[in-house]
Amino acid sequence: MKRKIKVLIVDDSFLMRKLIKEILEEDPEIKVVGMAKDGFEAIKLIKNLEPDVITLDYEMPEMNGIELLEKIMKYKPTPCIMVSAYTKEGAEITLEALSRGAFDFVPKPSGQLSLDIIKVKNELIGKVKAAKDANIKNFRPKEEDFERFKKRGILGISCVGIASSTGGTVLIEYIIKNLPDDIGVPFFIVQHMPPLFTKKFAERIREITGKNVKETENNEEVKPNTFYIAKGGVHVFLEKRGNSVYLVHKEDLPPRNGVKPSADYLFESIAEIYEGKSCAVILTGMGRDGVEGAKEIKKKGGKVFVQNKETCLIFGMPKNAIKEKIVDMVLSPGEIVENILNLRRNYV
Repeated sequence: MKRKIKVLIVDDSFLMRKLIKEILEEDPEIKVVGMAKDGFEAIKLIKNLEPDVITLDYEMPEMNGIELLEKIMKYKPTPCIMVSAYTKEGAEITLEALSRGAFDFVPKPSGQLSLDIIKVKNELIGKVKAAKDANIKNFRPKEEDFERFKKRGILGISCVGIASSTGGTVLIEYIIKNLPDDIGVPFFIVQHMPPLFTKKFAERIREITGKNVKETENNEEVKPNTFYIAKGGVHVFLEKRGNSVYLVHKEDLPPRNGVKPSADYLFESIAEIYEGKSCAVILTGMGRDGVEGAKEIKKKGGKVFVQNKETCLIFGMPKNAIKEKIVDMVLSPGEIVENILNLRRNYV
């Protein structure tokens, strides 16, 4: 008989602990082995129970969720899912947690005490199951020196599209940080997140990297040397108007591949407009978002790069692209940066 996934719930609210336990144990593959009301109790239970996955709240007495997460990642690396408030502050804290090694997050639907947590039942169960098999030590790529590739030159491409999901936030930061300010082309990035979170994510990456990073705006003209983070809760398309390209939001379309925004829609419009002078990059994540769109880019003569299994937190999206036989190169994060920079031709 298959062993159940052992989960530890950490939340200072007795009611939230009880509700999360009820939700998770509706799935026959999951067993809640313990519940902790604060970080100190959690540390003891982690040592004794050795859970496969931990759900972790931020707001707790004495030791908050970020402080506890850092101790877990240092002494007993375990996939942690942040269950945090769907607020501006909650988004900022969640992004900080992801940068410190959290596996993923699930926003509480209505603030810190969410009696309607049942609304995110399927998302929470799905992420717990995915977390069990995550390569948690891969959450941060190693730093490399790319100066030898940063010479000025004529680009062999006109844009880069990136599809990213679970485990991808630190990779997006890494890729943008290691590209030159004058890369010369726009980057279109789908990181699966709710609306408020994509805005805070773009602001955070802009602050960390000093690059021109922004959340997409409807009917915005595309400019080079800009990293566009697709707004959460809408699908993002590109449209050619005269000699210019514009970003267009479509709110009425349903989720595709279970996500909104979907990289497939964005990649398909990239293929239509930029044709063979485009590059698709598929990073870590569950499912197959981006694969169908990458097929279209490949058909038009563009390049398709995917992250390798050894460095992925979750190998689902890259693996599904490889299965379709559309991938030019399977690369580590450092090699992805290197090969984007290698698309610069005629060095001067």
